Amino acid sequence: MHRTRPVIPLPVRPAAAGALVAALLALAGPAAAAAPVATAAAEGTTTWTVQPATADGPDDRISLRHVLDPGESVAEHVTVTNFSTAPATFDVYAADGVVGDSGHFDVPGAGATKDGGGWVTLGDAPGAERTETGLRLTIDPGAAVTVPLTIEVPGDATPGDHPAGVVAELVTDDAVRLAARVGTRLHLRVTGDYVAALEPQDVVARWEPSWNPFAPGTVHVSYRVANTGDVRLAAHAATELAGPFGAGGAEHRTELREVLPGQSGTVEAELRVWPLVRATGQVATRPWVVGEDVVDAALRTGTAPVTVWTVPWAQLALVALVAGGVLGVRWQRRRAARVLQERVDAALAAAGAAPTSDDAPTSGDGGDPSASDPATERATLP
Repeated sequence: MHRTRPVIPLPVRPAAAGALVAALLALAGPAAAAAPVATAAAEGTTTWTVQPATADGPDDRISLRHVLDPGESVAEHVTVTNFSTAPATFDVYAADGVVGDSGHFDVPGAGATKDGGGWVTLGDAPGAERTETGLRLTIDPGAAVTVPLTIEVPGDATPGDHPAGVVAELVTDDAVRLAARVGTRLHLRVTGDYVAALEPQDVVARWEPSWNPFAPGTVHVSYRVANTGDVRLAAHAATELAGPFGAGGAEHRTELREVLPGQSGTVEAELRVWPLVRATGQVATRPWVVGEDVVDAALRTGTAPVTVWTVPWAQLALVALVAGGVLGVRWQRRRAARVLQERVDAALAAAGAAPTSDDAPTSGDGGDPSASDPATERATLP
């Protein structure tokens, strides 16, 4: 049995009459309160909320949570409250739930129901008008309407989580319609044998060298953390890389707060790695349980190998520069010595001096062969 932090509800969100305010409010993140909270709206805005309820009105739950057998059904209620100073009209419907790029739970919109959202049928409510996707309610300022609903699980439903939500979307007269919706989450789980597994997929690694030869480069690793099981999970994701023989290791760690079955979250990792020609390692995704969930299944960790060539271009350029400098200095010295010798030889030639050697004639030897020694000449005189 595994438990973690409680679930965060969908936000209470005001929608402005002006397009700019509405666009900004559409980007608002989830509220951090333990239950939906609404406050008085400024003039020209609409503030509303959708809360879990009984037939008598809102209760203290933050979401609708049910574990059901295939073919089973359950009755529920939600209350839509208009906290504004003017009447407001809302389209109320159920749809499948997703986790967006921001990591927060969302309901894409009416008509996107292929799973748990399609199991929800909205009942009649006071003053409600039937639409193709659910109900249309016009609620007076400060008033609330409780909507009954039935969740009916198909007989062939697969075990595991089937996330959904019931939302109230503001209906406006604007020529350009900006969807502003608030909802409550449905945690629907079908009984059976569960699989709890995460797997890294589509792993891509890219090397970005540093042009500073005394600094490491950067390996960019991107991958998807796919929930290949049938229950929602959070993920500890780790990327590890090292050079040959484990040299110059680096790691990147992050968390994904929720990955729904059949969906995935994206991780972008940057690791500072020394360019040792080739770096290898792995991506590991370790699952853990979200919120108040209980998962009676082994949590399976997934791994995927990572290999990237980390060619040390800056270091090679530095080596080439140093080697070129050494060779250049040696060549310059040899050239200077040769030029100096040529100048010395030219100077000697200009002065009329012959090169010296071991067999060159010395003073008193050689010379004119007809010349005779004076002493010899004196000895032969009569």
